[in-house]
Amino acid sequence: CKTSGGKMIELVPAEFNLAGVYMPPLLIASAIALLLARYTARFMNRKRLSQYFFYPPLVFVALTLIYSLILETLISAL
Repeated sequence: CKTSGGKMIELVPAEFNLAGVYMPPLLIASAIALLLARYTARFMNRKRLSQYFFYPPLVFVALTLIYSLILETLISAL
């Protein structure tokens, strides 16, 4: 952490280096979130929990957004 004018500034990684290709952290978090949402939706379909939702594809999008926000928070905390 750096201090700038008495405020703490978090050092967020600007990009990740994957085999020489630089990728933004939000792209990595979104890709992992998409996989997690897919497996969560598959689990909910197998347990027949998706019948309680009005529009299951919208729930999939919401899960993807929730997971990406959580992962982005965790990535920025590293």
